[in-house]
Amino acid sequence: MGSNYCGLLQRGLSNGWCDKYENQGKQSGGFSCGWYGGHPYILLNYQADVLDHVFTLAHEAGHAMHSLLSAKHQPFAYYDYTIFVAEVASTVNEQLLTKHLMARARDDQQRAFLINKQIDGIRATILRQTMFAEFEKTTHELAEANEPLTVDQFKSVYRELLDRYFGPEFRIDEELSLECFRIPHFYRAFYVYKYATGLSAAITLAQRVTGGGRKELKDYLGFLQGGCSEDPLDLLRGAGVDLEEPTAVEHALDYFDHLVGELDELL
Repeated sequence: MGSNYCGLLQRGLSNGWCDKYENQGKQSGGFSCGWYGGHPYILLNYQADVLDHVFTLAHEAGHAMHSLLSAKHQPFAYYDYTIFVAEVASTVNEQLLTKHLMARARDDQQRAFLINKQIDGIRATILRQTMFAEFEKTTHELAEANEPLTVDQFKSVYRELLDRYFGPEFRIDEELSLECFRIPHFYRAFYVYKYATGLSAAITLAQRVTGGGRKELKDYLGFLQGGCSEDPLDLLRGAGVDLEEPTAVEHALDYFDHLVGELDELL
């Protein structure tokens, strides 16, 4: 990511950006908040022996650096990036961390563990969130057609999607049909698909940065500095990924297939 990016992040994490550890009365999870005119803040409940917490730190650091660089390079009116690109910078950092750890895996077992984590992340973020988005689309279409949205109707739509996405060989408990009521994003309509598009873009961009040179890194840093100065699709095109074409999603699914094949060989 270059000495400027890494230097800014290192100094920030060492000088008050991050409230790291669990504390009485503290909100759970991880969160990043950026603002214009100052440095971002990161909230964590970090445990040094939990690998997922290392990924959470990388994820929230991606948000923080996106906010910081946009604020540094854009006027106030254009610094705050849209939600469509919000999960790109964070998941690029997770992809870079995964590549770093996999390159340093001590043995096949450790590499298999990391590959399995990557597979599960793609499944949960690209495949599952797409299923969630289809559920939203279908239920909103029912509402527009004046169909009554009863509990049974919601459960039926969700169960049909579970069966279709998981396939006939996967056993699904009846109670899972109720899951649609507990997904908080469904109460903020048409948000979930952005996780799928974000990770699809991030896989391509992370490979572009690690496999490229100065131009590829400059393109990506330009995206981080762009805030909302352009349409989000144009900002991503400038970074090297076009989400109006199927290429990025196809590339992500090809990568998923490659990981599954490698895991099968290791096991």
